[in-house]
Amino acid sequence: MAQVVLRLAMAIASVVALARTEPNQGTPSPASTTLQAVQARAAKFNAIVAVPPFETTTDNIQATVTRTIAGGNLALERIANVSAGSVAFDNTVRALDHVLFEATTVTYRLSMLAQLSPDAAMRVAATAATKSLQDWIVGIEYREDVYRSIKLFADTAPKLTGEEEKLLSDTLRTYRRAGLDLPKAERARVEQWRKELAALSTDFEANATRAAKPVKFTRADLDGVSADFLEQIKSGHDEYTVMANVTFHFVRVMETAKREPTRNRLELERDNLAREQNIPLIEKILALRARIAKALGYATWADYSTQVKMAKDARTAVAFLEKLKAGLQSKLDAELEAYRRLKVRETGDSAARIKIWDWRYYSNLLKSETYNVDAEQLRVYFPYERVLEGMFAIYQRIFDLKFEQVEAPHKWIADLQLYAVSDGRSGEPLGLFYLDMFPRDGKFNRFANFPITDGIRLPDGTHRRPVVAVVCNFPTPSKDRPSLLSHSDVGTLFHEFGHSMHAILTRAKFARFGGWSVPLDFVEAPSQMMEKWVWEKSVLDTFAADYRDPSRKIPADILTSLKEARLATEATRYRRQFVTLGLVDLALHTRIHEGNASEAVPLANEIARDAFLPFPDDTAFLAYFSHIVSGYDAGYYGYPWADAISADMATVFEKSPGGFFDKDMGMRFRREILEPGDSRDVNVSLERFLGRPRSLEPLLRQLGIGPG
Repeated sequence: MAQVVLRLAMAIASVVALARTEPNQGTPSPASTTLQAVQARAAKFNAIVAVPPFETTTDNIQATVTRTIAGGNLALERIANVSAGSVAFDNTVRALDHVLFEATTVTYRLSMLAQLSPDAAMRVAATAATKSLQDWIVGIEYREDVYRSIKLFADTAPKLTGEEEKLLSDTLRTYRRAGLDLPKAERARVEQWRKELAALSTDFEANATRAAKPVKFTRADLDGVSADFLEQIKSGHDEYTVMANVTFHFVRVMETAKREPTRNRLELERDNLAREQNIPLIEKILALRARIAKALGYATWADYSTQVKMAKDARTAVAFLEKLKAGLQSKLDAELEAYRRLKVRETGDSAARIKIWDWRYYSNLLKSETYNVDAEQLRVYFPYERVLEGMFAIYQRIFDLKFEQVEAPHKWIADLQLYAVSDGRSGEPLGLFYLDMFPRDGKFNRFANFPITDGIRLPDGTHRRPVVAVVCNFPTPSKDRPSLLSHSDVGTLFHEFGHSMHAILTRAKFARFGGWSVPLDFVEAPSQMMEKWVWEKSVLDTFAADYRDPSRKIPADILTSLKEARLATEATRYRRQFVTLGLVDLALHTRIHEGNASEAVPLANEIARDAFLPFPDDTAFLAYFSHIVSGYDAGYYGYPWADAISADMATVFEKSPGGFFDKDMGMRFRREILEPGDSRDVNVSLERFLGRPRSLEPLLRQLGIGPG
């Protein structure tokens, strides 16, 4: 059940011809069909493929909450009332998994509406509803009568194996971690604190999503910024409005605006988003977490959180990041010095220093001048629609899948798309995914994969297949040109879609183990591995082409330069994005408690200053660091941890006869990594795919700090 709450927080996510052809023969669009046709085909495989009944009014939302809780309580009563002589796996452990499946299906949907609905009233109502359901789900762990039935079954020493054995073991562990072994009064306090924690976290995420900051500049302020972007943001005579909360706005300006005051101002605004609302909340959240961890017998929340991950304890996670920090130091120093020399040349100030608002600009300038890589010019090779079709073709090819577009029965936006995924050989429907790809007012403003329905094998043997939504915020198309992605955007798309495949391809019997329900420091590994595909020319040539002249592919020397430029600036990116934020997260969850909660922002800024570059004075980037309330608390280290695994897994493709198009390796990855989910120890899955113990060396080579 704690795993269920975690996943809720993380949410607050005909055969295509290329599968039978060589990579250079084009990237046709997926075929179209009807949802009814997919459902009829699924029935032949004893499966259900269905979209949820999305609520369309605030009254619908409240009615759904009432109905869900009432139905859930009836199901829990049935579990609680099983007599001692009748306890069995199906009427206790499996029944509880199904109760949670039903509740989380609704909560996923409402939490998604809270983030994506274009109607402000619906977002507010869905946020409140999500809090109510999370509160109720937390309470399930404290139903002593339900626990009694589970424990009665466990005490019969049942001879379970495989997934059933793991479900019982993990369920009992969840009860222990909830404090069911504590005296009743202490247990009641922990329950209340956890409910408060869930509500605070939902509010924090809602505030971050709502945060909007228009920053107005003149044309002179934006010297260096591309004309096509300026056209998108023009808001008046010599007035241009940059939204500090829209990531692609922020990155475009920070990478290309020549004037330092412009970059400084935008950095200040970004680093203070949601500050007034969220700093009081994060202080309460960190204090509550520390209090809960102590009550449950853990030294810190980080120790509590990491116990169920691959790292197992906070010390191991911190040591991993500190090792990366030290290993990257000399390379980081060299990169920052290269940026500094460029700044000295541009400003004429021999004493110039690189500030946090400078690194993106001078990193981009270094790539352009030294490696002849112009990120803006590369966009012409990545028109969104063609990239999407090309990515679809690659995933279908290596995993032997078929994607078909279907008409969505309900759309929360007009341009929403829905696709069905089927096995390429048997035609068995495996699940559905939505695409919500461009920014709008009130929308979740980052990139994520939202679960909507988990996969589960129902008691009658029917397999309900998963449904997910890919949510992005790519540059919007203009009247005379398509949405043009950066190379980094393409990697992000491959990454987020990798999460979709992890969810949809699951074969786990129980909702608890489906798809990405793996330890948090493993969950990013499959998706991070799929990012490697966008660095291979054989892959890019299947879809990357100048939108003005599709016969023009990315020249090999440009891709070589792109790789060299990445390596030349990788320490900066990695120390900032992964090591620094990971260390901030762990420090907050080991050193902040009720007695010093007001020190959270100064501590976060101090850790960031030591690990990377100082944030501007009197700013609080912590207020917008949503990961630490949306499932990655004491878990952000999982990104580089998983990246080490992803780099290792990628070597299997690199060494295979077909390289990144090797279907045998793709099917092995599908069978050993994606399909099992958490139905077995991920270490077992990983070793079965690799055929050997895992290694850190591929990551070190990727970062340019290991043996070549």
